[in-house]
Amino acid sequence: MEAVLLGTILAVFTTMALALWRALAGPSVYDTIVGVNAFGTKTVLLVALISFFTGHHDLIDVALVYALINFIAVIAVLKLVRQRDLATSGASRER
Repeated sequence: MEAVLLGTILAVFTTMALALWRALAGPSVYDTIVGVNAFGTKTVLLVALISFFTGHHDLIDVALVYALINFIAVIAVLKLVRQRDLATSGASRER
């Protein structure tokens, strides 16, 4: 069982490296945002796996909070890229 968990953690590290490469080498800003979002998602998965592997189940709360922060941050950055302002509602831009 431990070998499977360690293999899974190594696979997650590999996909995190690929997501980081996409974030740094992305030709457009949207590729960068997708790479950062994927890296954040893999980080949540890694924290959950480490929590299960070590038996410290208190880290699941940390993973959930990090997932919420990652989601809100990506939405805010996408709004900033699209509208160039976080304060406007965007209703005037659609017309």
